Amino acid sequence: MRKLMLTGGLLMLAGCAGFGIPRQDPTQAWIDLESQQEDTALQALAVDKQAANDKRYFEVQPGSHELKVRYQFPVQPSNIGPNAETLWRDCQIKVKFNDFSAGERYQLQAGNIGFRPWVRLYDQQRKVIGKGIPAGCQRT
Repeated sequence: MRKLMLTGGLLMLAGCAGFGIPRQDPTQAWIDLESQQEDTALQALAVDKQAANDKRYFEVQPGSHELKVRYQFPVQPSNIGPNAETLWRDCQIKVKFNDFSAGERYQLQAGNIGFRPWVRLYDQQRKVIGKGIPAGCQRT
């Protein structure tokens, strides 16, 4: 029984490995997502108020778009007060950019300062071209 479970688990992992991130479409702009800390999560939610196809990245037509992401992060006790425990925040953040270009790769980075999340959009030259606006946070 143990061998059967191990074999099944390995087959599942092998199957999942085939579903990596697809190749970039040269007719679209690609936006990678990256969080600054290891114990955080950054997910694509929507493009122009339409649900994102994949939570790991955005791929959009050239032009103007509003991206919405979900950023989950811990607030350390040192930012809360004495005898506090780590508090988890779950935030939605919007980023609008007016000039996405076909074939270009962009990067959306997220981080936080205490309770406040931040998001920045970078172009291929690592120039900041957009900043996020919080669209609501809650404790988890």
